Amino acid sequence: MRSLPEDPMIRQLVQQIRASQVTRRTMLGGAAASAAALALAACAPIGGAKKLQPAKDISATDKTMTWANWALYLDQNDQKQYPTLLAFEKETGIQVKYDIAVDDNNSYYAKVKDQLALGQDIGADTVCLTDWMVSRWINLGYTQKLDHAKIPNLSNLAPRLQNPDFDPGRNYSVPWQSGFAGLCWNKEKLPKGIKQVSDLWDPALKGRIGVLSEMRDTIGLIMLEQGVDISSKSWGDKEFNAAIAEFKKQVDSGQIRNIKGNSYADDLKNEDTLAAIVWSGDVEGINADIGSDKFGFVIPETGGTLWSDNYLIPIGSKKKTNAETLINYYYEPEVAATVAAYVNYITPVEGAQEAMKKIDPSLVDDQLIFPNADTFSQVKLFRTLTNAENTRYNSAFEAVGLGA
Repeated sequence: MRSLPEDPMIRQLVQQIRASQVTRRTMLGGAAASAAALALAACAPIGGAKKLQPAKDISATDKTMTWANWALYLDQNDQKQYPTLLAFEKETGIQVKYDIAVDDNNSYYAKVKDQLALGQDIGADTVCLTDWMVSRWINLGYTQKLDHAKIPNLSNLAPRLQNPDFDPGRNYSVPWQSGFAGLCWNKEKLPKGIKQVSDLWDPALKGRIGVLSEMRDTIGLIMLEQGVDISSKSWGDKEFNAAIAEFKKQVDSGQIRNIKGNSYADDLKNEDTLAAIVWSGDVEGINADIGSDKFGFVIPETGGTLWSDNYLIPIGSKKKTNAETLINYYYEPEVAATVAAYVNYITPVEGAQEAMKKIDPSLVDDQLIFPNADTFSQVKLFRTLTNAENTRYNSAFEAVGLGA
């Protein structure tokens, strides 16, 4: 068993969590988390990277920063406060604006790409985005190089995440959470449940199906059901187009009602959709919002997708050191476990599973937070696309989506 951390503020936070058990599971019936703005935008093609200069860091004199993130993605109490963030502010004196600004990667990028291209401040000092979009930002020179000396807790990063192909050595990005894309269903309306993507195409569910606006997740699940190993370099246009054809068929027929980012949660709650392709941890949050165990989640029998969202510090941020201080804090195992107990996503922090024994023992073996080898064997990473593939595949996906 890990002893309590030496840091008095983190020690106090852990003690409070033990006493109050502030997790999604114990907040059923509590206040709903804020939803991200509803938006879909075309993904701009990748161009040549420009040599941009990072903004001058004024963290020494300005103890504020803005953190842009997705909905349902940080521990929250019934006063709609963020306990770990409050503890960070008290400990460091850095005041953080937590901005639920990301609904999906493309729509967020569409909002900030012009400022990024000019090296300007985008209104966020750190933002959490998915691997493939992180790769784009790094290639375009839109991120600041991290000072690892200011993030000593980075030594707690899980080995499997330390050297991704888009950022070897983690010089520009640090994982926030990882998760799966899988299937969700309304257990009251569909008591027999669903097990595979093709179950979504049941004629009885026509017009009541939702899918994600993240191409790699929606098309990835379809490709997996069609027998394609999406992590392999062996597939190309033929396999992708076969999945797009299936996707288009279901959109054109009216089987698929909505194609959305995080805002899909609202459609499930108001029963516009009865089943959907979703992100794993969100289902627990949706159930907490409505005060019941109404929705189920499963990795499809043919496999789900695996992804990570990562901290970046945009090129125009003037609060780099403040952001690095924040990242370091969330890599304390007790803090990471506290967040994981609420969001139900895979924490990237080594030691968090041991810390969870003191925070919520019931979650120590939860496969959505601490997957074992068997669970990991059921999911695949969508392989890195070339620039040309990325443009071509996103355009094909969005062309279908415009008809939804």
